[in-house]
Amino acid sequence: MFWNLRFNPMIYLRSLSFYIVYVVSGLLVGIAGCLIGPFLNIGNRIKFLSSWPKFANWVLYKSCKIEVVVEGSENIPDAPFVIASNHQGQWETFFYQYFFFPMTTLLKRELLFIPVWGWALALLKPIAINRGNPAVALKTALREGEERIKKGFSVLNFPEGTRKNPREVGRYARSGFELAKKTQVPILPIVHNSGDCWPAHRFLKFPGKINLTIGAPLENIESSAEAALEIERWARKKLESTKPLNG
Repeated sequence: MFWNLRFNPMIYLRSLSFYIVYVVSGLLVGIAGCLIGPFLNIGNRIKFLSSWPKFANWVLYKSCKIEVVVEGSENIPDAPFVIASNHQGQWETFFYQYFFFPMTTLLKRELLFIPVWGWALALLKPIAINRGNPAVALKTALREGEERIKKGFSVLNFPEGTRKNPREVGRYARSGFELAKKTQVPILPIVHNSGDCWPAHRFLKFPGKINLTIGAPLENIESSAEAALEIERWARKKLESTKPLNG
């Protein structure tokens, strides 16, 4: 991977410039969202706050030379549906926010406690769960997920539960698949290599392409366990066939 290579001053400067704009703009939009968000309906609130992740992705492209290539857009069904995506870093959390609209996210509740950004995130009505109590978390995900789907929202789920290294796929949990089964909506499988360009918990951003593949939706789910295993295998196969950047 790039982070094993000799230090490159230009990559550092590009990453620094990205973070300056990223943090400052995020704070400004977060403050604005906290001030005017409560006075907007949920649809307009999401549109307003989703403008920042779209802007951030543009800044990422301009400053760090990271291009996004999407394959399989024709597979996206009419909303609502449940998104089952692998998780490698922060990039996908904000890209999906504006790429799939309207959408709500299944996430750990601790994120809502982050000053300004977390408060603005709470205005998007995510499904916040306590991962320390899996039984309660599953009940919350099913109850609130069903409410959002009935209102026409798709639900973003990272079934691995935590970020993985590039070309690694963790075991897929059943909660999102159980929600799709209960509400009789499709599961939309997605896999990407964002960790090649934006490694989790690292400052440097590396130029290249983030390839995001959208698979055919899985419908009429009878077994959440079998559906989770099928899409996990699909994701692993797709990533194994992806050539590592600079590899």
